[in-house]
Parts: sequence; structure tokens; C-alpha cells
Amino acid sequence: MDFKNKTFIVTGGSSGIGKATALMLLEKGANVAITGRNAEKVATVAEEIGALGIAADVSTQAGIDATMKQTLDAFGGLHGLINNAGHGWMKPMLEVTWEDFEDTYRVNVFGAAMMAQAAAKVFVEQNYGNIVNIASTAATRGFPAGSVYSSSKFALRGMTQCWQGELRKHNIRVMGVNPSEVSTAFGKADREERAEQNNKLRGEEIAHAIVSALAMDDRGYIPEITIHATNPF
Repeated sequence: MDFKNKTFIVTGGSSGIGKATALMLLEKGANVAITGRNAEKVATVAEEIGALGIAADVSTQAGIDATMKQTLDAFGGLHGLINNAGHGWMKPMLEVTWEDFEDTYRVNVFGAAMMAQAAAKVFVEQNYGNIVNIASTAATRGFPAGSVYSSSKFALRGMTQCWQGELRKHNIRVMGVNPSEVSTAFGKADREERAEQNNKLRGEEIAHAIVSALAMDDRGYIPEITIHATNPF
């Protein structure tokens, strides 16, 4: 894939994996729109890296519609979606609530699905596109206190495989990415980035995997990538 003048949406692009991916795409010559719920933070990061900042909650139809409209109005097209927005909390099975599931699934499953659908409508019409879903190693194996988060990422992984089967005939590449633990703001109520640790993954490693997979010639694609820290112990 030639990134120059191609347009990407990176949801949850104001920090962590999303920000690192947006920056790497911009460095390759792409146009990038980033989304986030915090309007001030999105605007600050967008100006910092040279992206289009869109204050939108992509777990809602209104937020998805706004993201698509502003991106298409600004750049006139769309070539890739990085479905990165996500969150979740770890709770023992005996303590989880109905609301925990609803809150997490609205972002990690329903929002991701409908954001992908909106992008896929553009991609099918032009017979070309790329969707990258950021799942997790929690999508490959459950763990104690992971009932809500892990199951939501299993769902995203399953949808990724379904979309691969449906969309390949339209020259749409759908890829799943499973990061292990990354030093980001994920899961923190204050949304402050965690301090970088030399032996732990950063957003940059995940961004490298995403952009490297996209860089493959369009005749091929990588269905799934899992990224581990070399020695996190």
C-alpha cells in the first residue's frame, strides 16, 4: 500500500496506541483524522501531530455520523479505518454488573461494529479499503476478572473474522491486532498516560505492527497479528 495522500480515521487517536499510529501514518504521507471524547485533548493532539481532530463519541450513531462526515468533507475520501477506541475495567465475576457489560460493549463491540459498517459502505462503493481492529491478547485467552473486557474483545475478534469473509470480494482488507499489555492511559480513570518502562510495550510498537501490515502490497493481507513484549518480567 502506498500511504501518500491516502486518508485514515483513527478512533481513540488522542493518546496511546491511537496517537502513535496516527503519527506514523502522517509520517508516511497519509491524511489522518483522529477522534476522541475530550474535545480539548483531541484539538491539542491534532494540532501537535498535524491531524484533523474530531471530538466525537464513536460508541454512538451521532458520533459515527459526525466522524464520517467531517473526514469526507475535509479529505474527499477514505481508505482506511483504525478501530482503536476501547475501554474496560477488570472485576471479579461475582462483582460485575449489567451496566459494566453495557458500558464496555457499547464502545468495544457496538461502536466498533457500526464504525466499521459506516467505513465499509464507502469501501464497497469504491471497491477498496482497509479496516484494522485493535483487539487484545485478552481476545485469545480469558483470565480472572476479565469477564467483561475479555469477552468484548473476543467479540471484536469474531467480528473481524466475519468481516474478512464478507468483504474480501470487495478488495477490503480486514485485519485484527492483539496487543499485550501496553503502557498507556487505558483503564485509568484520569486518562493520564502511564510512565514508559524499558521492558514493556509502548504505543509505538503496536503502531509499527499496524503500519507494517498495511504497507504490504494490496494483493495480500495479514488476518491477525499478536504483539508481545520480549521480556516484560
